[in-house]
Amino acid sequence: MYWLIGRKSQLTTENKLLLYKVIIKLIWTYGVQLWGCTKPSNTKILQRIQSKILRIAFNAPWYISNKTLHNDSGIPPVEDEIKRLTNNYIHNLTGHPNVLTSHLLAPPAVQKRLHRTWPTDVLS
Repeated sequence: MYWLIGRKSQLTTENKLLLYKVIIKLIWTYGVQLWGCTKPSNTKILQRIQSKILRIAFNAPWYISNKTLHNDSGIPPVEDEIKRLTNNYIHNLTGHPNVLTSHLLAPPAVQKRLHRTWPTDVLS
C-alpha cells in the first residue's frame, strides 16, 4: 500500500485518505466492540500505525504534531474511534427486537469462590 499512499504517489491527499478509510480502517475496526478489555498498549500500536500513515499521506515533516495531523485530516484518534463504535454498538443492542441480546448488556454474574471443606483427619 505504500506505493499508493507513499510520498511519491501521484494520488491526491483526499484519495489517499479515502484509501485509508476504505481499506485500512475497516480492517482494524473489525470486532472493535470486543476491545473494551484490551490493554492500552494494543491501542497505542494502532495509534502509531495510524499516525505514520497520516504523516506519509500528507508528506508531513517530523515537527508537525500528530494532533495537528488528525485535526487537518478529520480522522479521529484510535481511542476516540473505539469509544464511538462501542457506544454505537451498545445503543443498537438496547433497541434490538431480539430478547436474547439483552443478555449481552447484562453485567456478568459474580462467581464466588468455592467453599472448600477439609477432611477432619487432616485438620487434627
